[in-house]
Amino acid sequence: MTAQTPPTPPFRDPHLPFAKRIDDLLARLTPDEKVGFLHQYAPAVERLDVAPFRTGQEALHGVTWMGPATVFPQAVGLGATWNEDLVRRVGDAVSKEVRAMRARDDRVGLNVWAPTVNLLRHPLWGRNEEGYSEDPKLTSAIATAYTRGLRGDHPTYWRTAPVLKHWLAHNNETGRDISSSSVRPRVLHEYDLRAFRETVEAGAVAGVMPAYNLVNGRPNHVSPYLREHLRTWTDEDLLVCSDAGAPSNLVDSEHYFDTHEEATAASLLSGVDSFTDHGTDGSTIVARVQGALDQGLLTEADIDAAVRRQLSVRFRLGEFDPAHDPHADTKDFDTPAHRALAQEAAEQAVVLLKNDDDLLPLAHDTRLAVVGLLADECKLDWYSGTLIHRSTPLEGLYEQFGAERVEFAEGVDRVRLRTSQGAFLQVPLVEVADEVRGAEGALDPALLAGRTDLPPLTTGDTGTELALVDWGEGVLTLRAPDGRYLSVAEDGYVRASADQPGGWVVQETFRLEPHENGHLLLHIGTGRHVSVAADGVKVAEEGAEVFELLVAERGEDAVTRVAEAADVVLVVAGNDPHINGRETEDRTTLHLPAHQQRLLRAARAANPNTVLALVSAYPYTVDPADLPAILWTAHGGQAAGTALARVLAGDVSPAGRLPQTWYAADTDLPDLLDYDVIGGRQTYLYFEGTPLFPFGHGLSYASFAYGDLTARVELDAVHVQFTVTNTGDVTADEVAQLYTRAADPSVPRPRRELVAHRRVTLAPGERAELDFQLPLSAFEFWDVAQGAWRLEPGPYDLLVGASSEDIRLRTTVTLTGEPAAPRAALQHGLDAADFDEQSGGEIVDRTKAAGDAVTPIQGGTAELTYRHCDFGSGVTEVTMEVAGEGVVELSLDGGPALAQLALPAPASGPYDYTTLGAGIVTEGVHDVHLKLRGPLRLAHVGFSG
Repeated sequence: MTAQTPPTPPFRDPHLPFAKRIDDLLARLTPDEKVGFLHQYAPAVERLDVAPFRTGQEALHGVTWMGPATVFPQAVGLGATWNEDLVRRVGDAVSKEVRAMRARDDRVGLNVWAPTVNLLRHPLWGRNEEGYSEDPKLTSAIATAYTRGLRGDHPTYWRTAPVLKHWLAHNNETGRDISSSSVRPRVLHEYDLRAFRETVEAGAVAGVMPAYNLVNGRPNHVSPYLREHLRTWTDEDLLVCSDAGAPSNLVDSEHYFDTHEEATAASLLSGVDSFTDHGTDGSTIVARVQGALDQGLLTEADIDAAVRRQLSVRFRLGEFDPAHDPHADTKDFDTPAHRALAQEAAEQAVVLLKNDDDLLPLAHDTRLAVVGLLADECKLDWYSGTLIHRSTPLEGLYEQFGAERVEFAEGVDRVRLRTSQGAFLQVPLVEVADEVRGAEGALDPALLAGRTDLPPLTTGDTGTELALVDWGEGVLTLRAPDGRYLSVAEDGYVRASADQPGGWVVQETFRLEPHENGHLLLHIGTGRHVSVAADGVKVAEEGAEVFELLVAERGEDAVTRVAEAADVVLVVAGNDPHINGRETEDRTTLHLPAHQQRLLRAARAANPNTVLALVSAYPYTVDPADLPAILWTAHGGQAAGTALARVLAGDVSPAGRLPQTWYAADTDLPDLLDYDVIGGRQTYLYFEGTPLFPFGHGLSYASFAYGDLTARVELDAVHVQFTVTNTGDVTADEVAQLYTRAADPSVPRPRRELVAHRRVTLAPGERAELDFQLPLSAFEFWDVAQGAWRLEPGPYDLLVGASSEDIRLRTTVTLTGEPAAPRAALQHGLDAADFDEQSGGEIVDRTKAAGDAVTPIQGGTAELTYRHCDFGSGVTEVTMEVAGEGVVELSLDGGPALAQLALPAPASGPYDYTTLGAGIVTEGVHDVHLKLRGPLRLAHVGFSG
């Protein structure tokens, strides 16, 4: 007899719908196997020939952490292009490199954690480099383009599966796992949710990652918004992947739950499907899930729902249909097309901020002094791949102008460090093989160790002259003459061993601390001071050496020397993405570090034709008065230097636009933890001051005329048309921007709000006619009185221009909407968080599962206002649902207090609410004012009569 071939199981049948195949595979998995799938590293099921699966491959602007790959500009730089087509092509290239790299290294995952759609609300946020814009419309447009490129165009199979980061209202690294963002309903719907929503609705998103922080007192990993909002925006199964270590934070740092079993169950029930915790070891998560099952906190159906969502992604990625997967043989890696695209993206990201008297572009016979700490650098950030190609501004300018016409001065301070015994720190002379951090790739690059194969520093009679840079706030790097940075490895010795500062904990930064007649040298990464021992220089708890700092040359002296002899000076300033402003570390100021200010002043004093090129992950405040020309670009990836040089030389006309407001001073900024963009008058939407450079700003080497604006209302849309003409003498791109503004709003609305934009390329004299269809929903706001979106009837200004402040055309349309109605206070009462205005309060969780309440900040007084509350023919009693301890006072229309309700010291916890009542007599429509005093939570106010 001949053995029969086993029938193909339905989950392997490519002709069946994915849903039926997933049903079949789920039914074949044992309960233990399904639980195992909930960890980031889902194990193989060998009996079913199901491979292991890993969620999470970082791919923010190129494939990250897995070794060499094409490196595109930082995300904020891609945002500055205002070009969806370009960003889609970048996403397409990145996803092809993911596939090509996976073919030779199965550690590379296809579930990519990108893009970041957190809005750049506050420019001091350490992760500003990861977002696209402060504006939700621009952010969603760029994010949608990137996800479409990552997904690919096949109708069934996805090239990669993008996960959006970080849900929700996440803009601070300071206390990021314990701080709560107080987000009122209007800000939630009109601002923070909007960027996620429009991107998800576009259909190329596989999931989201919750952020570390809390929103309204509740951790994002147990947010009801995942069910109430996210999963209603699409029919696709969305995979929710936790951030690294966040499941444990629910107990360990946030203390939100008493046990990990409770926390894990709550996360799963809220919608988290994959737990990123304890590295590659899933045993702890498995034990927690099993414990939650044993305690009755979860059911097998709950596990099935999460596993189903993961399997949906895996089926879409073609894992179970290798013969039908159109992306399986993708080999596009570091291709000429990808290199050209990296350069094109870097060129399009350059923003010309100022250009008095057309100093730029530079004539090709210009004698150029190139100075500054970033002039000969091509910096990477935490989410970069390893460079295959690199170009610095200096290298690009050598190529454009010729090395004989370019002089360079980095501007470092050249120093020696003398010990208390009179010897000098010395770097041993040794042949060093080039070694680039992360070149081999690592699933967890935070674990990459420093080099120990080189001898530690010693002391000698003459010592070694070191290049000292102060990156701000006294944070220093020291570099040996051969370009290697002083670094500390796990054994505690100080070596000249690093190609660049980097790592999760940077080991290349120091601080000079005044001590007696010299300085102690603190190594910031270990928190220990440098000492000198017989076997070499090391960091230690005791025996700190007192050093005398001897300066051989100040950086500004070198800058002055080359600047005086040049026609034009280019100062290249900015940040190192691993220092003073990065993941885990917010900035403290908008100002350029003092070291770089010294260099800029020296250059300007020596030569009035000084151009400032800022290469940075975030905005700075600078004084533009004495600078004829200023440019900004984010760290532009492998082609950054070439791109900047081509713009300076006029080969490319700059057309990048600022994706966020550049403020003039620190005093213009709200508190970092103030997430109320409406009440705090934040971003270009509400800011009433004068910015240094406004949102959408960017100049060109050409000039453009706008005209022929028409607008008409058609059914459910407003049709807007206008023309843009290149009136200059060079081919250039222009970014036409369309804003709207409610002319007579009943509530605070944006000063202006971006509703559409388009980047167009025009030859001299060429004219483009631009058409936009604006859905009426673009004019709506979230009406807290109704708990819904509402189009307010009345006039709306349409503003067309080259930036949010450079408006060239305007017209007004009148829209028919839904008139305002008083709050139905008698019928429905008032939810505390649905205020119109407030001061001194913050929104917190009503219960751990759902709902909002309001509490005074730090036990002070909160004042809440609810406009136009309708009490009908009359009420005689007010009731308040409160917890905690304190007093609530009610008044109407700013008059005297009508009721005071006191809650005595609580006998139980913050979620144990009680209902207090008091008599009041009123009728008709009034504004309700509440004052809250003491550590209480107000959830709801009711009225009866």
